[in-house]
Amino acid sequence: MTSSGEWTEPEADDLRRILAETRTVAIVGASANPMRPSYGVWESLRASSHYELYLVNPTITDVDGVPAYPSLADLPVVPDMVDVFRRSEELPAVLRDVLALDPRPKTLWLQQGLWDEQVARDGAAAGLQVVMDRCLKVDYARYR
Repeated sequence: MTSSGEWTEPEADDLRRILAETRTVAIVGASANPMRPSYGVWESLRASSHYELYLVNPTITDVDGVPAYPSLADLPVVPDMVDVFRRSEELPAVLRDVLALDPRPKTLWLQQGLWDEQVARDGAAAGLQVVMDRCLKVDYARYR
């Protein structure tokens, strides 16, 4: 964030640091459908990353045998990063769920196509690193 309170996009060095320091990732809006982007990101990160991944979706119980949790509050750990695949209008509610965790995650990552300046400002003001409109799978491959 700038001194005027405006959110600014993380630079390449910031992204590298975020990706390197992250150990646990919750994928909010995970899908069991291989045609959905969240499935592709999960599958790629599961195969090639150092992350411990947690799937969050109240409408499914598992993805390929990996348990899915109904909410962030139901996870057995507080993740370092929350990677979001939800509709734009649901982003404020996701942020509220993230901020309710104790301790708080370090990073809120809004997947490609998701952008909400108010969510970014509010998240950053609460101490979160906020990344918007970027694909975690692509950036992990680029910066690892």
